[in-house]
Amino acid sequence: MRKQLQELVATELKPGDALLGERQLEEQFGVSRITVRRAISDLVQDGALVRIKGKGTFVSHGLVRSTLHLASFNEDMRAAGFEPSTLVITAATAVPPEPAAEHLGLASGQEAYQVSRVRLANGAPVSVDESWLPPRLLPGLLEEDLTGSLYRILSASGFPVQHAEQTVEAAAVSTATAALLDIEPGAPVLLFRRRSFTGPADPGTPVEYSTSTYRSDRYQISMRLELG
Repeated sequence: MRKQLQELVATELKPGDALLGERQLEEQFGVSRITVRRAISDLVQDGALVRIKGKGTFVSHGLVRSTLHLASFNEDMRAAGFEPSTLVITAATAVPPEPAAEHLGLASGQEAYQVSRVRLANGAPVSVDESWLPPRLLPGLLEEDLTGSLYRILSASGFPVQHAEQTVEAAAVSTATAALLDIEPGAPVLLFRRRSFTGPADPGTPVEYSTSTYRSDRYQISMRLELG
């Protein structure tokens, strides 16, 4: 049944299409409801299908599998076989939240550049990124094309990102971010917080503080572990 369902998804449906109901699949393939549910669950686990609470099961836009490494979103997506694109939501100066101000070495009330963007893979939203950067190092940042890589802009300005500290945690998405990611408020997401530096690893010069909220049904982290 799994193979038959995979063929249906690959040949007759396109990303975003709704899957037939369980009863229809039972009748079409002549199998039990349990078999249908098991096949659907397997394809959800594989990232081929995605369940949306209250709406049904749909063909996925694709699951991005990424290893933990220091790279721009565009590099990450292309390495995974997807075409990246970006929608800029905010590009302005504003007072950053305390963690960003502390990382960038800003005084209380001092402004920084705020760049908020929706990142897409093959046209489907994958993450919402918010970056805070120091104007003193990048005076012309807001005049740049911010649909591309911020890392490339930093490098061209003489401040390439050379190392970073990052945490990843599970979270429930806010209403505002859910609308940008086209998911339900409160849906599970992966929340990345990154503090980036240029220069020598100790201590380095802070150049960016960012938070990235990834759809957990479209982004997966993989890693290789070894005893040592």
